Amino acid sequence: MQSEGKNVLALIENSIENGSKGHRKIGQYLLKNYVSAAYMTAQRLSEAVGVSESTVVRYAIELGFDGYPKLQAALKSLIKNKLTTVQRIEFAEERIGNNVLAASFMADIENLKKTLAQTDEANFNSIVDLILSAGRIYIVGTRSSTSLASFLNFYLALILDNVKLVHNASGSEIFEELLRVKQGDVVIGISFPRYSKRTVDAMHFVKKQGASVIAITDSKQSPLAYIADKVLYASNYTDSFVDSLVAPLAMINALIAAVGQRRRAETSQSFARLEEIWEEYRVYDTEK
Repeated sequence: MQSEGKNVLALIENSIENGSKGHRKIGQYLLKNYVSAAYMTAQRLSEAVGVSESTVVRYAIELGFDGYPKLQAALKSLIKNKLTTVQRIEFAEERIGNNVLAASFMADIENLKKTLAQTDEANFNSIVDLILSAGRIYIVGTRSSTSLASFLNFYLALILDNVKLVHNASGSEIFEELLRVKQGDVVIGISFPRYSKRTVDAMHFVKKQGASVIAITDSKQSPLAYIADKVLYASNYTDSFVDSLVAPLAMINALIAAVGQRRRAETSQSFARLEEIWEEYRVYDTEK
């Protein structure tokens, strides 16, 4: 069956040229209204186009999808990756309405559930192994993923002594900071729609240097997923113009916890020493 990774608009265009009369009508409607259609049930779409619901279902299967929900998912993936921020603001107003609080929380709850359900534990553990066996570990995340990269670096650097956050992630500086990457090193690239070209280019660069690439991203359609040796997927779907980082951060939390557990003795020693330093220099407010 057709995967969501193919260009769904190209498939739809082809259906207009070669499909039946009913399928051509659906294709023409989808090309003009794919943003709103991504949230229509098969019944609603059939009513909008003027065909039967069964025709809509058969159309999705004819395109190569495992039913209409898979076609919907492909359309949602398309608009998530293609819409500009201005378009996302307008779309969010239409989709969410006034109940922003509940809609935002429910979307993130679903993102967490989806992320856990799709995570393969064996793959997760192999990524932990790869990190622990690395010569050096580089962490790259730009734009909204900068905060995720910084958080991962903050805790990994407390556990391991070979971690480097690539700070200057704009312009050519990102390549200069990755200049000494070599075989045996691991580079963790973090990017979500709309994917940062600079992060993608950096992953191509380190791959050529022989380093192992770990991607933390949203789906198999991510450009990072095509480059990486190992991938952790975290769902970040949201109707809002604000990127949802809840599930990606939860995945990073799990990764840090797993590395810390595997290096339990070193982690305990590091934090015992840190507690002494924090106490000596009054890092935290301990007054009651």
